[in-house]
Amino acid sequence: MILMWKPARVAAATLVLVFGTQAVADPLQRRKKKDEETTQTLAVLPDPPTALLADVSRLGFVSAPLSAKGLLSQQTRDGLKALIALARGAQFIQIRAFVAGTGDMRRIQSIVADEFSDRRLSLPVLTVLQVGALPMEGAQVQLEATLLERKPLNPAGIAFAVAEAETPAAALELLRARLISAGMEGDPMRLLCATTSMEGEREVKSAASHLFPRNNAVWHQAQRAALQAGASCSAAAKLASRAEVRYEDGAVAIPSGSLVFAGAQLAFRYQEADARLAFQRLEKTMQAASTSLKNAVLLNTYPLSPQMAELVRKVLPDFINPARHPAGALLPYEGLPALDAAFALEAVALAGPGGHSSVRNPK
Repeated sequence: MILMWKPARVAAATLVLVFGTQAVADPLQRRKKKDEETTQTLAVLPDPPTALLADVSRLGFVSAPLSAKGLLSQQTRDGLKALIALARGAQFIQIRAFVAGTGDMRRIQSIVADEFSDRRLSLPVLTVLQVGALPMEGAQVQLEATLLERKPLNPAGIAFAVAEAETPAAALELLRARLISAGMEGDPMRLLCATTSMEGEREVKSAASHLFPRNNAVWHQAQRAALQAGASCSAAAKLASRAEVRYEDGAVAIPSGSLVFAGAQLAFRYQEADARLAFQRLEKTMQAASTSLKNAVLLNTYPLSPQMAELVRKVLPDFINPARHPAGALLPYEGLPALDAAFALEAVALAGPGGHSSVRNPK
């Protein structure tokens, strides 16, 4: 016997099959669409501020321990976690990253923004430099930071000093003399040395432990193969007693008030006009903070060659007050976070009249 399907039954079966399949497919499609929308919406990380204000009496300094674990990204994240732990709730004003190896140092800014945003911390100004070497095999980044502490640490004020010489020992000797002349109390709160060879590490440690027994120097080799020998050491130290602002040779004493910290300003190309443009841009940043490079107490320059250093020396007098010459470093470095950059500028300046500024740090 031959069985015959009625058209109505065929139509009903077809409808059940179609709608049953559609019922299964729709949740999958909705989930896929939702997943696509989620993955396509990426958060835009904030840029670091161009300048921040800090009370002199509340300045503090920390540095992260070196690590050889992982590559640049992991070491940067681990270093930031160490800095945040050491800060104990203090606000970050400035972070400087000294990067060795072949990692992409342009990632430092995004990693800092990511880590600070995750913890809902306000971003600091940022300086990123490529160095020739760090004093630990496998270490790719050294991080150090300036903090705004919750309570005053420096009731009499603070001094910044920089000294450069042919050897680390000579630079540290000169640095100590300048700090004493500025009125230093105790050992420096921050001590940083850059040399032109790996052989400088032992000399830095030996001289620093002798001259500043209660302070460990942060050290790096500025270039892989420097054209000439040299060392640059810088320090920040408490003042023993309060007095007027004093500009010494290579040192500045600031008893009270506020300071404006500006992040690194890159200079591009290699002509005098290009160098002037970098200084002009930094001056605009300082003016937006109600101050000026003529009020600078610290002006570090990071050129990529001795020729660029000479160009900076030529242009610099037109932007500072010669009667109040800021302390500053001018040792050539290995690289900057832009392929066509020639040098970087980094400034700290007295805030506007009466120690006030229009810059306000985020809470």
